[in-house]
Amino acid sequence: MGNCLVNEGVSIFVILAWLGINAFLFVHFYFIYDDGIKFYYTREMVGSALAWARAPAACLNFNCMLILLPVCRNLLSFVRGTCGCCRHTLRRQLDKNITFHKLVAYMIALHTAIHIIAHLFNVERFMDCQLGEKGQLNDVLSELGAGGDYLNPIRSKDLNPTKVVFVTVAGLSGVAITLALILMITSSTETVRRQYFEVFWYTHHLFVIFFAGLVIHGIGQIVRGQTEESLKEHNITYCKDKYDQWGQIPQCPKPIFSGNPPMTWKWVVGPMALYVCERFVRFWRSQQKVVITKVVTHPSKVLELQMKKRGFKMEVGQYIFVKCSKISRLEWHPFTLTSSPEDDHFSIHVRRVGDWSDSLFKVYGGDQTEFQEAWKLPSIAVDGPFGTASEDVFLYETAVLVGAGIGVTPFASILKCVWYKYTHSDPNLKLKKIYFYWLCRETSAFEWFADLLQSLESQMLERGNSNFLSYNIYLTGWDENQATHFAMHHETQTDVITGLKQKTLYGRPNWDIEFGNIASNHPSTNVGVFLCGPASLAEVLNKMSSAHSSGDPRGVNFIFNKENF
Repeated sequence: MGNCLVNEGVSIFVILAWLGINAFLFVHFYFIYDDGIKFYYTREMVGSALAWARAPAACLNFNCMLILLPVCRNLLSFVRGTCGCCRHTLRRQLDKNITFHKLVAYMIALHTAIHIIAHLFNVERFMDCQLGEKGQLNDVLSELGAGGDYLNPIRSKDLNPTKVVFVTVAGLSGVAITLALILMITSSTETVRRQYFEVFWYTHHLFVIFFAGLVIHGIGQIVRGQTEESLKEHNITYCKDKYDQWGQIPQCPKPIFSGNPPMTWKWVVGPMALYVCERFVRFWRSQQKVVITKVVTHPSKVLELQMKKRGFKMEVGQYIFVKCSKISRLEWHPFTLTSSPEDDHFSIHVRRVGDWSDSLFKVYGGDQTEFQEAWKLPSIAVDGPFGTASEDVFLYETAVLVGAGIGVTPFASILKCVWYKYTHSDPNLKLKKIYFYWLCRETSAFEWFADLLQSLESQMLERGNSNFLSYNIYLTGWDENQATHFAMHHETQTDVITGLKQKTLYGRPNWDIEFGNIASNHPSTNVGVFLCGPASLAEVLNKMSSAHSSGDPRGVNFIFNKENF
């Protein structure tokens, strides 16, 4: 348990606090509507379904207030990168913004389902009361209210309950909210995001309809309770059984009802304003001119774009959003920066894996053999940079970097920057040792990154600092012909795949052994573990980080960090 708390203690606290607030709001508002004297007559008509509808509504307000905050990237980057008031353990929580965003979305979906089901029961029971099927008291309550002081929103026995859904503001906005939520959640699955990113991108912008419907949902004031003035004049305890004498005796005037004023806007106006500012900043930055200085086509279907932009400042491991208007005027895609802050340009590497990246290859000459002058290339828009977990690599004396496939891109920036600081004897450089692991399925995937590793390898040998960087490259897929070729050249001084002195390993790392060796080599050290790769690998490394941490602040502790876009 102690080891787990090293990595997940603050996250567990945040999640428990969030769940606790949800539980408190649900229980608190449930009893307000289930026991409150103001809603006594409403409960007589619809029963406990009233409380079951209103309690999740309160939780929806709270979670809809939170849902936009984790995707305010500029705000998070400011807090994480430029605001020094956050401790490292707290800043790590900002790197889990997308995970929290998803959890809040699932909570919204849960409370929406409860809210809808409960209101369906309410509509049915209101209709039964109007038809006189629920007793004389409910008959009288249904007939009350010649103006706006009624209790039963179904005002006619001839009204089809279905029309309540498609005629009232609450009904129409509720349908719009629900449809938008269903489309956003179903299109956010891992499969859809990876294979049909455009579907995810466009449907997620239904959040505009979602929040518009949310703000106006309560305007119709369907849920009604007795007014404070009426409660003073109409004693429910005395009058509830004398409903046939209401308005005839002074002790029991007819009760007057009113709807709850809309409250949702008070919860969401702040985050909505922040998000509008966020989008304005993104738009302003996206309009700034970007100059493409170089386009390089690498093996394994990787395209490198080197760019310049006035006032652009980056840190290691950060990412940007890119839009090519010639492909789409609306789509933005995230890419990790592969250049270092010391370079005179910033760059990204794009792997050809989908429709958009395929179009990018064609637009920027990835399929052409003829050289294109930079000024003739289509314009590109850039938003960012935004902070990630990799920025914290300099906070550790020892770091473990794990990249899978194209997930190696943030570590290209880190390795360049670290080596620059190391060779220039930067007094602020705390990092003393790097363990680098790169896992790839195909041999061609190594080629575009091997040049950087070869350069680092040769420079470390020249300076006699070969122990500064320990790197292990793993090939996880090969065929019989490749295996024969590897075996024939196994005795050569340099690796047959990468050209490095460090030989490529085949299969997957035994992480238990790797972490055990690192722990024994660096006792009494906080080791930063950084991953850019699939969720399955993240789960393994997170478990290893917990298993090999001592739990004692004076011992070795592995702090796990994962890239999230």
